[in-house]
Amino acid sequence: MKNPPVMDAATRRRRAALFLFMLAIGVSMASWVARTPAVRDALEVSTGSMGLVLFGLSVGSMAGVLLSGGLVRRHGGRVVIAVGAGLLVAGLLVVAGGAALEAAAGVFGGLALFGAGLGLAEVAFNIEGADVERTLGRPVLPVLHGCFSLGTVVGALLGMGLTAVRFPVGWHLAAVAVAVAAAGMWTVRAVPGGTGRQEAGPGAGERTGGVRAQVAVWRDRRLVLIGLIVLAMAFAEGSANDWLPLLMVDGHGTSATAGSLTFMLFAVAMTTGRFAGGPLLVRYGPAAVVRASALVAAAGVALVVFSSSALVAGAAVVLWGLGASLGFPVTISAAGEGVRDASARVAAVSTAGYAAFLVGPPSLGFLADRVGLRNAMVVVLVLLGGAALITRALRTPPPEVLAGPSGAPVPGAAKQLP
Repeated sequence: MKNPPVMDAATRRRRAALFLFMLAIGVSMASWVARTPAVRDALEVSTGSMGLVLFGLSVGSMAGVLLSGGLVRRHGGRVVIAVGAGLLVAGLLVVAGGAALEAAAGVFGGLALFGAGLGLAEVAFNIEGADVERTLGRPVLPVLHGCFSLGTVVGALLGMGLTAVRFPVGWHLAAVAVAVAAAGMWTVRAVPGGTGRQEAGPGAGERTGGVRAQVAVWRDRRLVLIGLIVLAMAFAEGSANDWLPLLMVDGHGTSATAGSLTFMLFAVAMTTGRFAGGPLLVRYGPAAVVRASALVAAAGVALVVFSSSALVAGAAVVLWGLGASLGFPVTISAAGEGVRDASARVAAVSTAGYAAFLVGPPSLGFLADRVGLRNAMVVVLVLLGGAALITRALRTPPPEVLAGPSGAPVPGAAKQLP
């Protein structure tokens, strides 16, 4: 068996930079999530109205993810990451101000900026991570997303502690913004320019045409099925990120601190699954791993929804987190491995995933006003069951799919996970 390439200093620094900033993004996201009950109480809004506030994150994130792929193809990943980092910091500061002033419009606007930065940066990060993965010939994206999950653990612990001592939300988020700014500056310096950029030339208009290029890749039936899988798995992860503390507080009658603790358990499970997933992927392949993951996540969600015990529901979020952990990174890896238009395909699947992760879950708030937040989570259960039925799409495509235009194998195709 051919040994994987040796990692040079520049690649090592690049990978470390990606890991660091994903960690910072996780801290910032979890810091917001852990303080949502306090923000809701400060704004004095209902669950449905809080869902409307959360749509600020959805609006911004959708703009970010829709623009990111095209911007990467025009300017390269480093430029897009830099812009995304700036928007993330600005958004956190505006949310901090809105929370301190008890202004729902301010929180909405800050979440829109934060979401735009998140969408821009994370799609570009997936393109960068997939490029490093192809260079090294071994899984990188699960660990990259594991760093995000590790950041959510740190953020959840921080949020839980600051909630317990009633530390002001505004000051908390402002401090997180400073940390994100520092991580972003170091990362932009370490990432090389030009990753994912496609130079325009004769006949290249459709390939570099932003949204048109992302639409074109969806003609592949396999990619459509991969997109449906990532929709379900990302929705399951995003629903926990948006609603788990409130689900435990309102649905199971726990305290706000216990709600933050439950979210921390979910984040720990996500982190564990992503860091431990590499050997499982090598041994069993992405299709079998994601199928088992979807079923485990579904079991966890079912216990949270249908159990009358807050203790059982709290323990079940471990299954929810473990099951949801690998779906997003594995589907992105499968979309971009061994094909000519890898950047466009990774951008397209990332867009679908982040749309589900950031836009879908807030809509559960409106459904929760009618049926309750626990019952609204049945939607997540149904989506996970559907995903488990179509994971065959993650199997290695036949050689003719991996071949280039002349029939020659595409470089890196042999590194496809089994």
